Amino acid sequence: MKERITYIVQDPDAFSPEQLVVKGDSITLKKVQAAKEQRITVGLDELPTELRKSLEQWHELHIRWSSSIPYSASPPFTSRVTPGLHVFFTPLRDQPEGDLCNLLHLALGSELQCDSMSEASTKMPILSERFSMSASSQYYSYLDSLSNLVNFIQKRVCKSKACKESAEVLLSATYVDIDYDAISHAVVLSAFTATAPATGYWDETISVTSELQSTEVGVLTYEKNPDPEDIGFGGFLTVLGQDQAPKPTRFQTPTRHYPIPSDSANYKISFARPTGLHPTLSITFPSSHLTPPDSTCKLHTYLTLPSYLFVDKYQFNDALYLASNNLKSLRSIAGAADLEAPDWVTPEWGSAALFELAVPKSGDIEESSVEWNATIPLHLRYLPAADHSHTTVPAPWPVVFWACRAEEGTKMAVNPFDRLHLGYEALFGPRTRFMHISPIRSGGETDGLVEWIDVPVLDLKKSQWVEIGTIGTVIVAFIGLCWAMFGNAGGRKTNGGNAKEKKKQ
Repeated sequence: MKERITYIVQDPDAFSPEQLVVKGDSITLKKVQAAKEQRITVGLDELPTELRKSLEQWHELHIRWSSSIPYSASPPFTSRVTPGLHVFFTPLRDQPEGDLCNLLHLALGSELQCDSMSEASTKMPILSERFSMSASSQYYSYLDSLSNLVNFIQKRVCKSKACKESAEVLLSATYVDIDYDAISHAVVLSAFTATAPATGYWDETISVTSELQSTEVGVLTYEKNPDPEDIGFGGFLTVLGQDQAPKPTRFQTPTRHYPIPSDSANYKISFARPTGLHPTLSITFPSSHLTPPDSTCKLHTYLTLPSYLFVDKYQFNDALYLASNNLKSLRSIAGAADLEAPDWVTPEWGSAALFELAVPKSGDIEESSVEWNATIPLHLRYLPAADHSHTTVPAPWPVVFWACRAEEGTKMAVNPFDRLHLGYEALFGPRTRFMHISPIRSGGETDGLVEWIDVPVLDLKKSQWVEIGTIGTVIVAFIGLCWAMFGNAGGRKTNGGNAKEKKKQ
């Protein structure tokens, strides 16, 4: 097992080497204010037999989970995904797909709507097969906690008390990544925490618990680099059990996901109330933050929509309609496409859509206006009947970023910190650089990056009157029909007899 722990110090001026103490096989951090990424690499032979066999059924499997709690991204951990659970996978060729739904139910909870992955998943659109680093299929579900995963690891994977205690770190993580591929035959689990829980700083001791374990610890600070394609870091590195003191280091590396300070670019999401069955998603930017970082940059938003929400792609074929919503184009859409189907007959998890947003030119915004809005009309599918007239469903916030063209010859794959398999990379060219904009809550609200939509549904408590009324209407209509058919026939017969008598007379 290999472990890599990286701390990114938030305020370099408030950090000194004296806050790090290395003693033999342990290192102690004293009140270090930093973001933290913990990465553990485990070989398949180190996993339980049941879990190993489940993973060996796939060519690659990538799980991404992100919390709905807002956070400030620290370089190089700047990439974002929609809050919730994302599963990207590619089956083995010429072999039947494994039972991934059963594995997800065991590890993450039985509430996930997944009976058959071949039906529930969606095929991912890929711009370039040659340069793509994307899996072939995707599954998504809104999941607000990883408590079930922690229980699964503690009961099915961990063999020691130290392992069980380490698993609890996932409960406070900002996002968690799990990666497996058939080439490396290893599982990599990464947990990123934007700030230390409770106190806001790390005051902890990291130690090697096994001779088979290799632990690397780095305490780094982000350094602004004059090269716009690279990011630079300086700080201290140590390998526990080998180094007696942290060694100073400084390096720079190209990055596919480049940071934008949250105070210079941010956005917020809202829905017009009441939402009804046709909610309109509004993305609001401070007008002063919409200057492209580079002339090649285009502003995009990537929506991950659960099955009960969908986009009518035919609406966005009209240039005037797009302009009225401050949109440039619908660049890609994949997933559930049936516009009339109710939610309970939609097998796919939902859909994903990539929009290019319009950026105002100088003079397009009035001097009194401080915000710029882009709106995306959505539609709700009919939801199953319930014991109440309304229900609430979550609508996770989309991600927003500038997509810029990197310089010729830039090698994006050498960065040890970049995240791959986020759902939208394959929709761009191989030398695209993503500059992520931070989401913020308006008015300092403490709610997460999820909007809850109030949806009208059939109330089962009141539906009995509908049934009674329907049956009554059918009975009355049937009686009326019988009267019209047989009652009038008798009247015509009587009238016919009277006419014959008159004719004889």
